[in-house]
Amino acid sequence: MRTFFYGFIISALLFFGSAAVYKSTAQEAAPAETPEQEAQGEEPRTAGEQPVDSYSETYRELNLFGDVFERVRAQYVEEVSDEQLIENSINGMLTSLDPHSAYLNAKNFEEMQVQTKGEFGGLGIEVTMENGFVKVVSPIDDTPAFRAGVQAGDYITHIDDKPVLGLSLGEAVDKMRGKVGTEIKLELRREGTEGPINLTLVRDVIQIQSVRHRVEGNVGYIRITTFSQNTESGVRKAIDEIKKELGGKLIGYVLDLRNNPGGLLDQAILTSDVFLDKGEIVSTRGRNESDTKRDNATPGDLAEGLPIVVLINGGSASASEIVSGALQDHKRAIVLGTKSFGKGSVQTVIPMPGHGAVRLTTARYYTPSGRSIQAKGIEPDIEVEQAKIETLGSKTIEEADLKGALVNEKDKDKTEDNKKPDDKKDESGKEKGGNGETASDEEVQDYQLARAIDLLRGLSFYSVSNQPDAPAAAETPSNDNPPPAVPQVEPEAKP
Repeated sequence: MRTFFYGFIISALLFFGSAAVYKSTAQEAAPAETPEQEAQGEEPRTAGEQPVDSYSETYRELNLFGDVFERVRAQYVEEVSDEQLIENSINGMLTSLDPHSAYLNAKNFEEMQVQTKGEFGGLGIEVTMENGFVKVVSPIDDTPAFRAGVQAGDYITHIDDKPVLGLSLGEAVDKMRGKVGTEIKLELRREGTEGPINLTLVRDVIQIQSVRHRVEGNVGYIRITTFSQNTESGVRKAIDEIKKELGGKLIGYVLDLRNNPGGLLDQAILTSDVFLDKGEIVSTRGRNESDTKRDNATPGDLAEGLPIVVLINGGSASASEIVSGALQDHKRAIVLGTKSFGKGSVQTVIPMPGHGAVRLTTARYYTPSGRSIQAKGIEPDIEVEQAKIETLGSKTIEEADLKGALVNEKDKDKTEDNKKPDDKKDESGKEKGGNGETASDEEVQDYQLARAIDLLRGLSFYSVSNQPDAPAAAETPSNDNPPPAVPQVEPEAKP
């Protein structure tokens, strides 16, 4: 490592030294100023050239770096390896440029490739850490863990006959991941089962699920947690399955990008293209004008023109902002929620053979309207903060509670007892809310998602009621469906 470092410094010094000599020679051979230039006090044109002094300055700075490196190696209070010093030096140079440029050592580079590729060799379980043990959140369908009978709530106490107590979650996950086709032994503890459960599993290729979907009444809900290599295909599959389940009852889609930190640029472009028929999706502009690139949509809107509501918040960044910005600028979707993170830059990962990789900011991106969201974010069309709805237990008097009130003709068989105010209480004597549920038992609901679904139902009702000869009452969307539950928090790791 030391030889590599000194070789690097010497090569750099020789390069800049030779460049300075070449520049000096070229400068001596350059023609003198013309009389006209001298009279007008003009300088000779040097566009695109660097003064000779800048190379000398670079030469001196590299010398300074070498001196500091030697002093640290020799005099720092604790011994530090050359590899660590050089890695930290490179990382310091990159992180000082902006928050997103960095040096990735071999291990971090491999982990980043796993996240972006969206697959790895493992068991197929979502896990977290609880009381020093690895707790199974849920097994992924059709994976080795699922087929072996691993259940949500199981505790993993031993991996290959070694206890997990004392390991971090990352260390335990690393032990469960591995080469496809290799065996691993797990010892589990399950509530209600006496003694340990011993399993031997064979690692397989595990796909990271970056897209989840479900049906909320007559609305299709699609949640994207990150943009990995299989995101666009996952969105297409989600739309197809929602269409099969709802058929003609489908009134629109909610695309949930909240707390999505971003991911691959090409997947953000392809995902936007799923919902767009034409027009620009995003443009990226680098240091030079020749680096400008524009990506356009291709014909075919898989959502078939149905209304879309995109949910964003302060955790929606980068690729998430590209998708929401493109759909917003083309008036293809209504963006609802709170302002996004505001990361408007593109990073290129440059592998360094034999080492790790450099993640370098190489461009800024712009939405179809030409706006940069760098440090500004995407402003939602409708701002809705996340909130908790509580049912007030206030007692109200209705017409039916009044003494001697006329009975509805359809309810003539009801007795007088059915109209007493005491019916407002349940069997336990607690006051009921307006929806018939006990206020104390009310579940926490996802307020932003509920408002998005209400918006889609309103748009559907409005479009139906404005159609000629349409029976508006018959087509009114049902409000019988309860508000949607809060989406599950993403597990910390998936071995």
